[in-house]
Amino acid sequence: MNRFANLADKQAKDNATTEPISLAAPPQTTPSRVGRKAISGYFSPELSLAMHTCARRNGLSLQDLMAEAFDDVLRKYGESPIGS
Repeated sequence: MNRFANLADKQAKDNATTEPISLAAPPQTTPSRVGRKAISGYFSPELSLAMHTCARRNGLSLQDLMAEAFDDVLRKYGESPIGS
């Protein structure tokens, strides 16, 4: 008898009885992020500071300022602006 003859049966049985158990709670999505996707990039510290300063000076969040900038870029290239 081949020593591997029952290996496939043993693996199938083992897989059926040993499912991984997750102890971590599923991540909760904050309501403001539901239905949205993140867009990110890496920029110079100077540009980051300028964007944050501009947003604060105009009473906007950085996200709102970026959404406005993205809409302007879409218009520039003939695309329909989506908005935030």
